[in-house]
Amino acid sequence: MIARKLPDLTPWCISLLTRRLLPLACEASLGEKAGGEILGSLLVVYPWTQRYFETFGYLGSDCAIMGNLKVKAHGKKVLISFVKAVMLMDDLKGTFAMLSDLYCNKLHVDPENFLLLSNMILIILATHFSEEFTLQIQASWQEPTNAVANAVALKGH
Repeated sequence: MIARKLPDLTPWCISLLTRRLLPLACEASLGEKAGGEILGSLLVVYPWTQRYFETFGYLGSDCAIMGNLKVKAHGKKVLISFVKAVMLMDDLKGTFAMLSDLYCNKLHVDPENFLLLSNMILIILATHFSEEFTLQIQASWQEPTNAVANAVALKGH
C-alpha cells in the first residue's frame, strides 16, 4: 500500500471543530457529558490513571466511573481547557506552565497519561461529530491534541 500525504487541512479543521466544540464544552449539560466521557473513558480504559483521582470517591466499576459527578465535572474542566488551548496554539507552553508544574512536580502525574488523554479526546470527538470527523479531520486534529498533551507534560520531561 502506498501512503498518500493528506493535504494540510489543520487550520480549516481546527476552525470547524472549534466552532462546534466550544458550545459543546461550554453548555453545562453537554460539557459535562462530553467531558465526563473523555475523563471517564480514560479512567476505564487505563485504570492505573485512577490513582490520581482517589478523592473522587468510588471508582471500582465502569458504571461507577461513568456516573461519578466529580469525574463529569472535572472532565468538563479538561474539555474547556483543551478548547481554550486549541485557540491559543501559539503559546501552549505559557498557557499550561502552571498546570504543567502542578501535574508533573506536585502531583507526579506520568507525562504519558496526557498523550492517552489526548487520544480519548479524539475518540470522543469522533463519537460526537461522527459525520464530520473524517480521516482528514482526525489527521489534522492529531497534531494539536498531541501539542496540548506535550505542553501539559512539559515539566515532566
